[in-house]
Amino acid sequence: MKTKSLTAIALTAMAMISCSTDTDTIGSSLINESDRLVFSTEAFEAHTRSVLVDSVYARNYETYFGQVKDPETGTYVKTEFMAQFNMQENLSLPDISKMVLDQNNQITADSCEIWLFFDKSNCFGDSLVPLKMNILELDQPMSDNETYYSNYDPKANGLIRKDGLNKSLVFSMNNLTYTDSVRALKSYADIVRISLNEPYTDKQGVTYNNYGTYILRNYYDHPEYFKNSYSFIHTLCPGFYFELADGLGLMAKFSEIHMRIYYRYKKEDETYITFLGSASTQEVLQTTKITNDKEALRRLVENNNCTYLKAPSGIFTEVTLPVDEITQSHANDSLLSVSIAFSRENSGLEASPYLLKAPSTIIMLPTDSLQTFFEEDKDYDNKSTFVTTLSTNNNYTFSNIGNLITLLSKNKAAGLASDPDWVNKHPNWNKVLLVPVSLTSSSSASVAVISNLMGLGSTKLVGGKDHPISMKVVFAKFKN
Repeated sequence: MKTKSLTAIALTAMAMISCSTDTDTIGSSLINESDRLVFSTEAFEAHTRSVLVDSVYARNYETYFGQVKDPETGTYVKTEFMAQFNMQENLSLPDISKMVLDQNNQITADSCEIWLFFDKSNCFGDSLVPLKMNILELDQPMSDNETYYSNYDPKANGLIRKDGLNKSLVFSMNNLTYTDSVRALKSYADIVRISLNEPYTDKQGVTYNNYGTYILRNYYDHPEYFKNSYSFIHTLCPGFYFELADGLGLMAKFSEIHMRIYYRYKKEDETYITFLGSASTQEVLQTTKITNDKEALRRLVENNNCTYLKAPSGIFTEVTLPVDEITQSHANDSLLSVSIAFSRENSGLEASPYLLKAPSTIIMLPTDSLQTFFEEDKDYDNKSTFVTTLSTNNNYTFSNIGNLITLLSKNKAAGLASDPDWVNKHPNWNKVLLVPVSLTSSSSASVAVISNLMGLGSTKLVGGKDHPISMKVVFAKFKN
């Protein structure tokens, strides 16, 4: 009876333990005197260190652009991106007989623009800082079969089309070229409007009056190009690279990226103006290129008196868990609960709107599973991976990682059973990483996608080589 009932009793006990720290009488309320449980609590030490991140998986659902300096650490970070455009399947435009043609009896777009919509609540920096952006046409699409990381350089890898579309503009988040009365309108939104109305020459040497005309004429000449997004991207519009040419002090987040091609058509002797819209959505590729100040980050990593979390693609905190100490110290007991909290250290700087905020959400995952977790779009399972948010008392608390301790212990036992040198071959077997992440809705609104945090986040944590972190562990056993 003792063996069979202990698991169920332990689960009930864990729920009660979470409500009270007084465990002296829990056993008597669960079972009879002969099977009374005895609980014990013990503290163990975990060791942490900062880990410099070369790059992170960069296929993402959030788009950032700009360059800023962290006033706390003096480090710089620059973010650029590549984007493809989605096309509605089996798109239908007016019959060519309804279209308004030019003087040469040809389809012509009135204009073509790319609109970048600011997500102002998640932008950082001075809204009046000017940034210079280059928009460069890709020579070929990003591959669905390639894994892109944030250090991928499209120019160095020959992805930019020579003599292709190349546009530059300067913008700020608050566009003061509009009057206050216009900016006060409810319908007004600060956006970056990129005009693509200069003459455009395609790869076959055909020149059009603008990029939109190139798209429209191909629709009527080659409707098969518009069967779906894949056809559109691989025949006409492989995408664009949005490069930061100059500017410092703003990190803009774009909530939406649209391409609009305006044209005119006739209906019942009336002429109408409308547009063909295409957006950069989750169904097509978006990738982020991140450039960090590696030397400055390396100096932070060498600080043994604390650890850091810095995003995007900056520094993670690695934790060495005392798996053997926990499992061997109570070999005959059941592991009920393992909790650990990572506390923030104050920056020591006066409050400023330009201090980077601490990441709101982090994930704990085994060090060796970092790449596969994000590349395979996995979800956290509360067995080997755990997510927590920053609490009001400035802690990242993982309230029960007992499943992880048990899993790591079993992995080691199984490994040693087949290879006595298993531990030396798997030096990260008892290590986990704390990684800043963002949770965003996928195309299925009910599903949250976990991705590396591409926005700004920075914090200093208590810990480091000479400052172990305390872990609280609760055990249970039957009283003899």
